[in-house]
Amino acid sequence: MVKAAKVVVENATLRFDKPYTYLVPQNLQAKLKAGCRVVVPFGAGNRPRFGLVMEISDITSSDRLKEVASIVDEEPLLSEEMLYLVNYLHETTFCSYFDGVRCLLPPGIGVAMTYTLELAGQTDPTLFSGEQLQIIEYLQGRGKPVKEQTLLNALQISPDAPALRSLVSKGTVIRSQEVKRRILDEKMVMVRLTQDIYELSDIAVKITPKQKAVVELLLQVGQASVKEVCYFAAVGKTVVDRLEANGVVRYFTREVYRNPYEGTYATEDVKNIHLSQQQQTAYEELCRLADEEKANAALLYGVTGSGKTEVFLQVIDHVLQGGRGVIVMVPEISLTPQTIERFHRYFGKRVAVLHSALSMSERMDEWKRIKNGDADIVVGTRSAVFAPLSDIGLIIMDEEQESTYKSEKSPRFHARDVARVRAAYHKGLLLLASATPSVESFYRAKQGKYHLLSLKERYGTASLPDVYILDMAAQQMDARCACLSGELIRQLRENLDRGEQSILLLNRRGYNTLVKCSVCGKVAECPHCSVALTYHSANSHLMCHYCGYTAPIDAKCPVCGSKFLRFSGAGTQKVEQELEELFPDARVLRMDMDTTMSRFSHEKYFSDFSAGKYDIIIGTQMVAKGLDFPNVTLVGVLSADASLYAQDYRSFERAFSLFTQVVGRSGRAEKAGRAYIQTFTPENPVIALAAAQDYEGFYQEEIESRKIHLYPPFCDMVGIGFSGGNLSQVQRAAKGFLDQLAVTAANEYPSLPLRVLGPCESQILKIAGKFRYRMAIKCSYNSTTRELLWKAADWYYAQNEFKGVGLSVEPRYENSI
Repeated sequence: MVKAAKVVVENATLRFDKPYTYLVPQNLQAKLKAGCRVVVPFGAGNRPRFGLVMEISDITSSDRLKEVASIVDEEPLLSEEMLYLVNYLHETTFCSYFDGVRCLLPPGIGVAMTYTLELAGQTDPTLFSGEQLQIIEYLQGRGKPVKEQTLLNALQISPDAPALRSLVSKGTVIRSQEVKRRILDEKMVMVRLTQDIYELSDIAVKITPKQKAVVELLLQVGQASVKEVCYFAAVGKTVVDRLEANGVVRYFTREVYRNPYEGTYATEDVKNIHLSQQQQTAYEELCRLADEEKANAALLYGVTGSGKTEVFLQVIDHVLQGGRGVIVMVPEISLTPQTIERFHRYFGKRVAVLHSALSMSERMDEWKRIKNGDADIVVGTRSAVFAPLSDIGLIIMDEEQESTYKSEKSPRFHARDVARVRAAYHKGLLLLASATPSVESFYRAKQGKYHLLSLKERYGTASLPDVYILDMAAQQMDARCACLSGELIRQLRENLDRGEQSILLLNRRGYNTLVKCSVCGKVAECPHCSVALTYHSANSHLMCHYCGYTAPIDAKCPVCGSKFLRFSGAGTQKVEQELEELFPDARVLRMDMDTTMSRFSHEKYFSDFSAGKYDIIIGTQMVAKGLDFPNVTLVGVLSADASLYAQDYRSFERAFSLFTQVVGRSGRAEKAGRAYIQTFTPENPVIALAAAQDYEGFYQEEIESRKIHLYPPFCDMVGIGFSGGNLSQVQRAAKGFLDQLAVTAANEYPSLPLRVLGPCESQILKIAGKFRYRMAIKCSYNSTTRELLWKAADWYYAQNEFKGVGLSVEPRYENSI
């Protein structure tokens, strides 16, 4: 019997993406474990590739097996559960194995493979000529190992140059491989007394008064950083160096975590939070569910401001007392500042944070804190669902209906699905929470698949705001403003006079959303995408919000040669300018993707707004959800119609959720709140239901429509995407896949219920120079359906005529075709 490793290889094409069996050499058998990264020879040329060991097993025959070349990790990076998740992502989202691995690991922990070249010994240059002579002379001139890429660049030769290959194969030049971490651990130099020194009299050498001060400090504290020793003993580093040279002290290093929230401590006790009767009932039921030794799922449905977070905190405290870990997810980075601040206030350093606004090194160190057991509460966005907690008792998804929980790139997973899998693995509780749950989740709760808990009243003395619908066709507009009705302007002035704050929602960034030629009417479009360019006043450029293309505002019309001078449509920049003109005494804050690009900008802006440094926020959907500002008493929704008529079956659900959530930001404390929704279609029932905060009324209308038209939750939707640089090839690829799918389904799965829509152009045909076609499949997304899709995908990857046309399979597809 010999040891073999099942290894998945990085950068393998999907056609060849599978676990490969490698022989484990004798010298690695004691070290190599499942979950470790390795370097293996791959392909006909035995090129070294990074891989991940999925499994170690015993086999009887090792004929023709290649050997694992080396180990990258001393200890496994991925646990048994995480390896299970890699397989789960591969199977259900049609991603490569390594795409799944990248999801589970922080980006900073990646490794890079580099090569160095050096001469094997004394070499006579006269024996060589041409490129070989150039290589020999270059290496002799350097006199030490040289990075291969440096030599290739200097001599302008390719890595596969015959001259270099010949020198390496003959042993004249030695090619060495180095594996380096992209981001290294942060180390602190520490100092302590040597092992046999317990008091001053144990020191055999003569020491100076300054050295004595160092020794006395270390006798007292045991160990300290060099920086601390120098500070508290009031000495320079040379004093410590002399003690080290004389064998009195020893230097060593200790890893330190780069924590952006260093210095945060628990300052309040969760038990001091007073719960209402409804909250107490929900808390007790959730604790009961968390204590059961089986997987459970619950939906906490509560109106905006009902105090769901207070219930979270108490349930988390209960789960922690049982010695289990907790994951808390929020849908957007903009929600993390207030959430993190609150969790730090009650749980201090037990909280780790995972989201994309952290630097790579900080994310890596937070991941290590979790893995090492130094943090047992993880707060973050979608990626936090993969936090490496070893024993999970509770996973919370706040605002669970939000589409940001769904990944738009490979692997195309939904955090709710992964959370359900992890909760089942650990026999823990999955808690979904929202004032506007997804139709699918509320349906599951109504069917008894989730435990349904409700909070129907606002917390404390707060009450729901009064909501008014403003018909923009009948509203009188102020001559100075194209975006705000006269009524909303009057309400903003009243709030300013009372010293109260206001939030305005406009889900479009930029200044003008449409720019046309003043002569022929040609719209300014992105040359790489099928979308109109947006004018940004901050940099006086036209910008594409899909690929990032920019053009100066004085760009000429490609049709008639005149300049683009007609501007229409309003974004957040235009509204900001109009507010400053209408209310010169007001302090206006704009929050959109353009103003929140810098690190921790969300924290700063929300903190300043909470502290009263601003009177009005104008922002995109990042200001609509989950925020709690006691002095906000007015909310305005601008251009509500833009959210209602998107081309997908969830457009009404998203619009209702957005309106309800932003309206709920108003009147969350003692002061009464009010909200105004500006629309040209006041008769739309979604607007009326959102104004009434009537989720259950909306649900009844929406679930009937879904049932009639056969949309989730009455079926699953799978999207198949095709993208490439040649439109006709993309069209042929889409038709070819459909034909093969139909043949395979008819021959091998005749009883499998399927409805295929398309293929047709995507809603935006071209993005970043790639043409896109889509098809949607209504089905039950079970193992049989996935088996059919995998067979069709395998056939597709084998077709040379479709090379260059990417294929993507997207579970939980949401666009209707």
